[in-house]
Amino acid sequence: MRSSTRGDVDPFIVMDVMEAARAAEDAGRSIIHMEVGQPGTGAPAEALELLRADLAEPLGYTVGLGLPALRRRIARHYGDIYDVDLDPGRVVITAGASGAFILAFSALFDNDARVGLGLPCYPSYRQILRAMGLQPVEIETRARGRFQPQPEDVAAHDLAGLIVASPANPTGTMLNAGELTALADACADRDAALISDEIYHGIGYGTRAVSALEVTQEVYVINSFSKYFSMTGWRCGWMVVPEDHVRTVERLAQNLFICAPHASQRLALHAMDCRDELDGNLAVYQANRTLLLDGLANAGFETIAPPDGAFYIYADVSAYTDDSRAMAADILDKAGVAVTPGLDFDPVAGHRWLRFSYAGRTADMAEGLDRLQRYMKAHGRPEA
Repeated sequence: MRSSTRGDVDPFIVMDVMEAARAAEDAGRSIIHMEVGQPGTGAPAEALELLRADLAEPLGYTVGLGLPALRRRIARHYGDIYDVDLDPGRVVITAGASGAFILAFSALFDNDARVGLGLPCYPSYRQILRAMGLQPVEIETRARGRFQPQPEDVAAHDLAGLIVASPANPTGTMLNAGELTALADACADRDAALISDEIYHGIGYGTRAVSALEVTQEVYVINSFSKYFSMTGWRCGWMVVPEDHVRTVERLAQNLFICAPHASQRLALHAMDCRDELDGNLAVYQANRTLLLDGLANAGFETIAPPDGAFYIYADVSAYTDDSRAMAADILDKAGVAVTPGLDFDPVAGHRWLRFSYAGRTADMAEGLDRLQRYMKAHGRPEA
């Protein structure tokens, strides 16, 4: 049967690592998971209890833009956290952040449009763009720029759009208000769309992440209930769009998705009022971060990106290998620790990097570090 070139996308390597780890566990091995960006906790207990009561009634379709009560609650969230007065009518509930990216790219770009993303970055940006007939433009970033795109990149690469993430995956670096303003101004000067991925907001260490909505209204802001709200499997996210884009996005959402899962939207609404439990999760990430920053350095992973937020450490392993994928496979085989090769995030320089997720239980992170230290002592000899 014939097939489309839209399907010619690269695999999501972390999912392949997850599958290899699962196969090892099925074979009876103990595996510590440092590969996937998934909280070790579930949805808030109180929210789940309230959802059980909701399930007593049939949950049919919601309107395409999402439950009005959830849209209002998200708008209030922007006032509470960012001091932004947001019209709930600009909030769109989506089937996870992934659904939001499909809607955003469909609403903003025509075929072959050039959309910039700074390497390293979340790999599915590139693959979704390619599958939709758009051109991902991979921008090399620098440590001195905190591995983030720079304003001059917009004109230099003749971009129709730019995706930024703060905190970023895999590096955990964040953009401050001045940096976001400069990027927004550069996009406005070139009539390029700015898309701000804020999925890791709420997971920060000492400094609150700045929302792009604090510096401009000409932006698509994408967020999700997967990370801070600990609802990965429920596939519920949201997007804030300019007022004059709402109807366009609504028509797309109606036709592409009908609506986000109704039960997930109800759970999300309840979860937004469970901050005590969710901030307790944040305390675990903080402890894990401290543990890994010290433990990875002791194991020999000394050069890392500065993890301001999220729950990742991106470490340079070029002293030990020029093939991070092979090293990740060897660590899984010999140490029983699943980690993600940097090639997932950067096809140019990712062969020199590994990403470690510290989203799991602290006891598991401690055990993983012990295994990594023993592995590096036995196998992690610097390349000649």
